[in-house]
Amino acid sequence: MNHRRKFKRGALLLFLSAAVIPFVSSSFAQDSGITLNWKDADIRIVVEAVSEATGKNFILDPRVTGKVNLLSSEPMSKEAFYEAFLSILQVHGYIAVESGNLIKILPDATARQFPSPFGTAGAAGPDDMATQVIQVKNVGATQLVPILRPLIPQYGHMVAHAASNMLIISDRAANLARIVSIIRRIDMASDQDIEVIRLHNASASEIVRIMTALTQTQRSDGAPVATSLVADARTNSVLIGGDKTDRLRLRALITHLDTPLEDGGDTQVRYLRYANAEDLATNLQTHFTNQIRAAAGSATAMTAANDVTVWADTQTNALVVNAPPKMMRSLMLIVDKLDIRRAQVLVEAIIVEVIADQKNELGVSWAIEGSGSDAPIAVTNFPDFLAGVVQLGTAAGSDSVTDPSGLIGEGLTIGIGRISDSGVSFAAILRALEGQADTNIISTPSIMTTDNEEATLNVGQEVPFVTGSFTNTGGIGGAVSPFQTINREQIGVKLSITPQISDGNSMVLHISQEISSIAQSAAGAVDLITNQRIIETTVIVEDGEILVLGGLLEDVLRESDQRVPILGSIPIIGNLFRSRKTEKIKTNLMIFIRATIMRDAAHTALETNAKYNLIRSVQQGRQGDDIALMPGQKRPILPPLEQSTVRKSDRQDDGSE
Repeated sequence: MNHRRKFKRGALLLFLSAAVIPFVSSSFAQDSGITLNWKDADIRIVVEAVSEATGKNFILDPRVTGKVNLLSSEPMSKEAFYEAFLSILQVHGYIAVESGNLIKILPDATARQFPSPFGTAGAAGPDDMATQVIQVKNVGATQLVPILRPLIPQYGHMVAHAASNMLIISDRAANLARIVSIIRRIDMASDQDIEVIRLHNASASEIVRIMTALTQTQRSDGAPVATSLVADARTNSVLIGGDKTDRLRLRALITHLDTPLEDGGDTQVRYLRYANAEDLATNLQTHFTNQIRAAAGSATAMTAANDVTVWADTQTNALVVNAPPKMMRSLMLIVDKLDIRRAQVLVEAIIVEVIADQKNELGVSWAIEGSGSDAPIAVTNFPDFLAGVVQLGTAAGSDSVTDPSGLIGEGLTIGIGRISDSGVSFAAILRALEGQADTNIISTPSIMTTDNEEATLNVGQEVPFVTGSFTNTGGIGGAVSPFQTINREQIGVKLSITPQISDGNSMVLHISQEISSIAQSAAGAVDLITNQRIIETTVIVEDGEILVLGGLLEDVLRESDQRVPILGSIPIIGNLFRSRKTEKIKTNLMIFIRATIMRDAAHTALETNAKYNLIRSVQQGRQGDDIALMPGQKRPILPPLEQSTVRKSDRQDDGSE
């Protein structure tokens, strides 16, 4: 069976070859042209027929296979027959590559790897492969590659050389000519330019806002917007960029809008967000009135000044402005610069006071009285030693009972003596005292204020001080109405600060810090004693850094030795006639300050949340020693921050709803 099939196939090919080749040869011999009618002819036999008819030598790639169909109704010349053959090869995915006297028939996928004519002029026909280098002048070569790539067949090749802005294309001559024509149409000098339009009546920024809203709308054909507008506030001009037609259209619209108003003025209502309308209106009115008077004569200045009126509506915090367009633009620019959110400053003062007080006292008091009414009395009394020493001398010669409470002082008190009707009466009191006192005070007052606004914090108590008294003893039958005059003074912590934020993260602080407290009573004082520490200064501090404002480092040593002359100098026995007192006080007081700039609502909310959660943690007993409550009692605790008014206030400060 296999031998029969091979035999039939060979006979068929032989018959087809015998039918085609003689026909071609005889046709050309008669110079009457060729009329072909091929149906399912093997491509290799077709190549043999073309070689016989044209006299060309062909080399077939082993991958060249397939059936060919060609119908012609009119006779073809030799050249037309060869062009038809090349078209057959293109349809079946093959290409003829000339190499000297030989023509290679290869798959078109490898055609770009073989030498080909340079340019379409060097190609023998429209189906020949050709390579061309195209210089692009006005458009980026790399931008053209993705646009033209779908027009190049798979066997073709296109690449861009960005450095020289060139395109290298390899394709059949007919398609290459089409691609070159497309590139020449795209690579044309753009008519885009920039125009400057000077406005005389309208505001440049307002015109740009209107024109931008008009031109930035999506086009119906989906093409991107190619126009751009920029306002120059200094010259009140509009810069237009884009194609000539778009620029002409925008110029006509701008010219129509840049017309003077009928009454020569305008009225606007400007709502303020942060500035105070009443203060700003007064300043603006004064500024523009002075500016107009300085620029014009006195006669015309008053008329021009009356054309500019600025008044404030306090209920809506808005400015109502009536001014010519040019003056209106200047006024609105000033409002834009002033009506801004000012930064806030959180100031935290750290007050540290450490006091160490040590005291030592040792002394003896004597009182001696002889018998008889004329007997002498001897008493020792040392200042600040024993307040009731006079009672001691009285008790030595008195028959009455003396209240001993006035004889007992601080520390250890030992008394000995003898009181009798006859003989010598005496009494002695020994006093010894050693005291130590340590004080550690740390206070951290904090206050929040706006830039360049003074803020004051006052935490303390009002302490009454007696400033005078009056007692009316009256006469016979007179009424008694004693009274005292009392003055109340504040005792505590006072902090007054005015921050001024400069460029960057530094700020100038005008600070007044006062710390007052009630001290221990001293001997000879008729009323309460207060301690005061006051600092008033101006400092420069960086954002978030701690700066020392000042302080006091004091070390006081007081020693006193009081004795009776001669007797107090006797060794050992002299201690009974002397009093010694030593007091040492060491004070360390320092005041620090830390200022943090709050530039936005998020930073303010962050600091507020931290302080809020700190207080809530203290209420929950998470910091320090907890205090036990009575049974059945609950500690009042702040609600979670998400449900508190702090979050709402942050949103209001931010201007959101």
